[in-house]
Amino acid sequence: MKIAIVSVSKKGYELSFKLKELLDNDSTIIKCDIYHKDVKTVFNLIFNEYDAIIAIMASGILIRSISHLIVSKTSDPAILNIDDNGNFVISMLSGHLGGANQLTLKIADLIDATPVITTSTDVNKKLGIDVLAKDLYLSIDNTKEILYFNKSILESKPLYFTVNNNSNYDYLFNYLNDNTLEMDVSIYFSSKVKEDEIEVKCDNHKIMLKPRKIVFGIGCRRGKSKDEIKKAIEKVLDDLNMDKSRIDMLSSAEIKKDEQGILDLSDELNVSVNFVDLDRLKLFKSNDIQESDFVKSKFGIAGVCEPSALITAGFNSKLIYKKTAFDGVTVSVALGENKK
Repeated sequence: MKIAIVSVSKKGYELSFKLKELLDNDSTIIKCDIYHKDVKTVFNLIFNEYDAIIAIMASGILIRSISHLIVSKTSDPAILNIDDNGNFVISMLSGHLGGANQLTLKIADLIDATPVITTSTDVNKKLGIDVLAKDLYLSIDNTKEILYFNKSILESKPLYFTVNNNSNYDYLFNYLNDNTLEMDVSIYFSSKVKEDEIEVKCDNHKIMLKPRKIVFGIGCRRGKSKDEIKKAIEKVLDDLNMDKSRIDMLSSAEIKKDEQGILDLSDELNVSVNFVDLDRLKLFKSNDIQESDFVKSKFGIAGVCEPSALITAGFNSKLIYKKTAFDGVTVSVALGENKK
């Protein structure tokens, strides 16, 4: 997640730096930038450039500054509002698909503030269909149906999931099992549903959920074993609260194509690994990757795990876990468009 922090007052500006320092230590925060004063101009410039914007100011200033920029819950960034003293963190916009509610809870915990969340499913301890999609990295084909489904969940209406009988849905089953008290769910298997896709019905309404491509980029010192690399990946999975069955591919640079630890892990996970050639890595440009001086001097490329993951995840991919080192192993995670 790329975050911008916007403040108006001196106290808010000071809180911005405190918050940035805390967020920079979080591997799921890809970048965190600070902006101060001239908020209308700032919002006009950055509104569509970040996944989340944290506004440290009065809510009235925030609302008046962004009202003309708001388009849709499927595309607007998460907007959070914090008072100058850091007493309250309020989820203001894009609570579910944008991740504002989850980020509100995280930041409130970091600065010892009170989180304020007002979405109906959350306050009634129900799981919204859009939250399920967000948590499992699924796209929703008909977002206009979200309101009906969430209203139905609030009314405790049953949901009927149908999945392809030849695909692996362990991640979905495990997730639903952990949330059985929040949803009335039945699961069916059928060859009529496309591989990897999920059909959800309620009354005569239907939503199709499609998995987005998830690639784990790996860099490592020569000779790292499968178990050492696996240990690093398991830590990342835990940080992302992600089931290992959601890993679609591994990636690295072609200089690692004979790295037995990576090859063995690929076999164990039953996923392919893409070794990106050096020429393509040299041409790849992104403001979001962390350049390695060592790798740059030795191979002429900015890095291994981040660029290889983004390239493998495909067009419009983005990092959801920045390069993080684990005892000689570096891992990053890229999220692409639909898996197929």
